[in-house]
Amino acid sequence: MAVDVIMPKQGLQMTEGTIISWMASEGDSVQEGDPLFEIETDKLTIEIGAPATGVLLKILSQEGDVVPITERIAVIGEQGEDISELIAQQQSGPEQDQPTEPEHTEGPKTVQPAGEPAEQVATGGSSRYASPRARWKAEELGIDVSSIQGTGPDALVIEQDVLQYAQQAPKATPLAKRLMQQSNTDMDSVQGTGPRGKIYSRDLVSAEPVQPAAAQPEDTIGKLSGMRKTIAARMRESLDTAAQAVHRVDVDMYEAVRLRKRLKAAEIAVSFNDIIVMAVAKSLRKHPNMNSAFTDDGIITYGSVHVGVAVALDEGLLVPVLRNADSMSLHDIHQETRRLGEAARSGTLLPDEMTGGTFSVSNLGMFGIDSFTAIINSPESGILAIGAIVEKPVVIDGEITVRPICQLSLTYDHRLVDGAPAALFLQEIKKMLSNPYLLL
Repeated sequence: MAVDVIMPKQGLQMTEGTIISWMASEGDSVQEGDPLFEIETDKLTIEIGAPATGVLLKILSQEGDVVPITERIAVIGEQGEDISELIAQQQSGPEQDQPTEPEHTEGPKTVQPAGEPAEQVATGGSSRYASPRARWKAEELGIDVSSIQGTGPDALVIEQDVLQYAQQAPKATPLAKRLMQQSNTDMDSVQGTGPRGKIYSRDLVSAEPVQPAAAQPEDTIGKLSGMRKTIAARMRESLDTAAQAVHRVDVDMYEAVRLRKRLKAAEIAVSFNDIIVMAVAKSLRKHPNMNSAFTDDGIITYGSVHVGVAVALDEGLLVPVLRNADSMSLHDIHQETRRLGEAARSGTLLPDEMTGGTFSVSNLGMFGIDSFTAIINSPESGILAIGAIVEKPVVIDGEITVRPICQLSLTYDHRLVDGAPAALFLQEIKKMLSNPYLLL
């Protein structure tokens, strides 16, 4: 009996996804659970397994098609099984009896990848499209995607096209690349003397720089990616619904610095962010009113502490979640935070690893930011913004001395928590960071 393959729902906000690739062809035998196709949502690329064992009788949606959730995209059944009625339903749609005017089209249908429309690149009067993966890989390798000939549907430039182009392109040393950028020299005009034509700085002596055109730079409009649209909508929704208030406090990190140095000497890798996350998790257990959410039915106070840790990517912000962070050791927090961060950067985070947080932290200290105000990751009750650790003069026992100071900013939902309880929560975090041995 035929079994439908449908577009699965992989997140609360997901309404559609794009088929990136099929891992089986029509007529192939498939086993239940084996990878069948790959989809791209607003933030993730996910492999989906076959829902049943049988033969892939028909693929109804092709690579690059944007498909609403729960819509049939393929059929699995027995060899030779008649599925003509299913195909007819798919082609006619639910409005078959209603007369409709023919849709006006111009030229061939363009395949667009999920999450965001494929970027159209002007190339000498023609147009070319590139998948999100291809664009990201091209940016990473410093390649102009418009110079690549696509091999995907409708000449779509895919990731493999970028990688193949990179292998064929002439290589240059970092110094040579920097000198070519500074002198506006075209790499194609330089004859490399290194192995396989690699370009060294000495090869630039005879190269002539390309004279820039006198035209004024024009304004450009960048298309919003699916991730950027989702972030914009959720941040706007958070500000519109939550009564967000902010408390700030300076924390003396002297003892935390000493603790980290001792752990490092013992070859135990721990970051300041790990120490702060642990202090937050322990404080949430002592102040359960901060581990809550506002709903139409009332205030939910969570029994578990799941801390979201913001990870900044070039294309947007992800917040993977540390499950039961209050019961984890400092070493466990370091290992899990590192694993989730690497998964976020490689695009392999699972949907369950990005949902269910009860409180979040966001650290911009590594970018030299002393202080900032973060927006609550709804429906959580709050988020802690962590600034840089900076040497500052302070007064201790009547004497001026220099201490490593970190400013923490707590954004909380005033519908859930009043100012005084929020201040006590922030003071608890400060006490633990000032005396980090309480965490161990």
